[in-house]
Amino acid sequence: MASLARLLDSEATSSALKSSHLARHRETLQQHRSDLSRLRSQLSTARDRANLLSSVRSDIDAYRAAQNPDDAEADYMLGERGRIDNSHNMADSVLSQAYAVNEQFGLQRQQLERVRSRITQAVGMVPGVNGLISRIGTKRRRDGIILGTTIAFCFLMLLYFL
Repeated sequence: MASLARLLDSEATSSALKSSHLARHRETLQQHRSDLSRLRSQLSTARDRANLLSSVRSDIDAYRAAQNPDDAEADYMLGERGRIDNSHNMADSVLSQAYAVNEQFGLQRQQLERVRSRITQAVGMVPGVNGLISRIGTKRRRDGIILGTTIAFCFLMLLYFL
């Protein structure tokens, strides 16, 4: 900023516009400096608080361990037991969901079997439907053979000309 002020003073034609720009830049610089100092103080306060909390927790743990090592071990074992219980509960939940899905698949299988048997009964009741279905099947097989033969012929011709 000082170099800008010297440059402005050295010019023969110093305008009011340049002076106002310089003043505005000085105000912006001052505002940014105050924001920087405020952020630095907030950051240091947050660091101090985090360090204080972690040191207090470690002091509490050290005090508990120093008072009675058996209590510390018992607390550790209780914590492990809680984690194992949580793991077992989660496994039980997954297994119950799997059993429910398996049951739903069984119900769907039964429904599809009933639908298939009803369709078979309906086809058996209508005369001539079985013959029609068999003719449709033979036409499908014939069309599949023709299509396969055509594809094989085209492939062989492609290999021959390459």
